Amino acid sequence: MKILYILLAVFIFGMLITVHELGHYIFARIFKVKIYEFSIGMGPKIFSVRSKKTDIKYSLGIFPIGGYVSMAGEDEERDEPNSLDKKPVWQRMIITAAGAFMNLVLGFVLMLVLVSNTVVGTTVVADFLPMEATGYTVSTEGTLMPYDEIIEIDGARVHTAAELDYEIMHSEGGALPVTVIRNGEELDLTVIFPTVVSDGNKYGGRDFRIYAESDRSFGTVIKHAWFRSTSTVKMVCESLIDLVRGRYGFEAVSGPVGVTTVITDAASAKDGWLNVIYLAGVITINLGIFNLLPIPALDGGRLVFLLVELIRRKPAPPKVEAYVNGIGLLILFGLMIAVTFKDVFVLIFN
Repeated sequence: MKILYILLAVFIFGMLITVHELGHYIFARIFKVKIYEFSIGMGPKIFSVRSKKTDIKYSLGIFPIGGYVSMAGEDEERDEPNSLDKKPVWQRMIITAAGAFMNLVLGFVLMLVLVSNTVVGTTVVADFLPMEATGYTVSTEGTLMPYDEIIEIDGARVHTAAELDYEIMHSEGGALPVTVIRNGEELDLTVIFPTVVSDGNKYGGRDFRIYAESDRSFGTVIKHAWFRSTSTVKMVCESLIDLVRGRYGFEAVSGPVGVTTVITDAASAKDGWLNVIYLAGVITINLGIFNLLPIPALDGGRLVFLLVELIRRKPAPPKVEAYVNGIGLLILFGLMIAVTFKDVFVLIFN
């Protein structure tokens, strides 16, 4: 059974990569860019087929850890009227950002499926859990009251239970400013949240229950899917910032091996398919955000060069861009190797 879960993880990686590269491919075709090859996966080719109509080669690599769309004029000037370098800057920027955009769209679709098949919560307080049931040393009871609708925590607006839980979790607990609606009036409170320690990191905890969403209309489902998606985007961005600031250590970073382990555990748990959908949504949003970072060799790094070209009205020297992207690629490969070794070590010795 475990091998099936591993194959499921491989399928998910392949799907996310396919969606990402499909974004580049679709907009390259829209802007009539000459495409040589559309490949899913890296390394030796399992198979390749060339379209007689478009002369584009479609390939599948053996390693589901990447993919690419090879276009004329992508890394060097080509004597081809429909090469990428001959297109206006704004079209090249759209083509470059399209992969990440498709990952974010897929994330919303997956969250929509998840919300449609689960009970989602409001931000209205129902009751408080006894301390002996939670193990927490503090309680929010006394500041919050049943039927309070929480609308803001520590300056962040919350609309759904998913946003509420994230804002509480991302804090380290303690006293936080909270805005609620009580009996139709907006009140500003100071609420003391429990602190939970996990793997050496501190998180905020919640020792009260909230009411489930009774309205299951299409509009409500869209609302919860949207805010769960935007909350995930915020989580990914803040996690990257926290990693740089040192809140999380290197052990918190996972690559394909670590993520496969997480997917395997999630799939084998109760309601495994819902867990897998949620994880796939988080991973695809993570992939979209990460690719937009201004790091050489990533889509975000290429967007920086295009933005400079837009401002200067002339492109950077191709050799300079190739040199910078080459260094970025080496750094990314080095990081990927280090993370993979770490994941394998944890998998073997934990």
